[in-house]
Amino acid sequence: MKNYQPAQNLLQDRVILVTGAGQSIGRTAALAFASHGATVILHGRKVEKLEAVYDEIEAAGWPQAAIFPLDLFSAGDKDFEALATGIRRQFSRLDGILHNASHLDGLRSLEEHTLEQWQVSLRVNLMAPFALTRACLPLLKASPDASILMTSETHGHAPAAYWGSFAVSKAAGEVLVKMWAQELELHPNLRINGIVPGPVQSTQRVRTHPGEVLESLPLPETLMSQYLYLMGSDSRGVSGQIVEC
Repeated sequence: MKNYQPAQNLLQDRVILVTGAGQSIGRTAALAFASHGATVILHGRKVEKLEAVYDEIEAAGWPQAAIFPLDLFSAGDKDFEALATGIRRQFSRLDGILHNASHLDGLRSLEEHTLEQWQVSLRVNLMAPFALTRACLPLLKASPDASILMTSETHGHAPAAYWGSFAVSKAAGEVLVKMWAQELELHPNLRINGIVPGPVQSTQRVRTHPGEVLESLPLPETLMSQYLYLMGSDSRGVSGQIVEC
């Protein structure tokens, strides 16, 4: 998969929702999907960041994107259902979701964490992807070939001290992937997988490893062949897997 070479039209005519599309891996994935033919729905909290990605897509001449801002922490079922309804009305279809938005409240020992900090992490990193997927399931099931991709994290995949609620929420996300894959076995057109990017140049990496030489790490672009494989039809039949980049 690492040396996978996607066809230029891999995602032609598909509609794909990318959460956390304003920066780092989310932005890079949105551009990669658009460059391979997808109409990308850009989600995030900060409209100005989403508009910058939208403008990049427009300038490149790729399919026109859309912007759907939403705060995942404060959103409830009605908000996620409204987002799904908006997608149905505007596009009449949905062929994929990349759950990339996340919340990391710094590194500290478990005894230093507060309940409120855990509530934010679990709501953004776990509960929101669950609720958004559930709201969009009718659209995804109606697609001839659809993919749900959950971004995990190294310390959620292999737990380590001081990563607290962030790691726990990401570990739970991997459980969610495996459970949902089993429940979707009767829908061969719809698959769900997790992906662990590993260390890359990102705003989150700067926060967690401030003394590191960021330029020594790979760029998010180096991961995109694996994201494209899991989002496109070449991965049909692959479900319930946690893929480490």
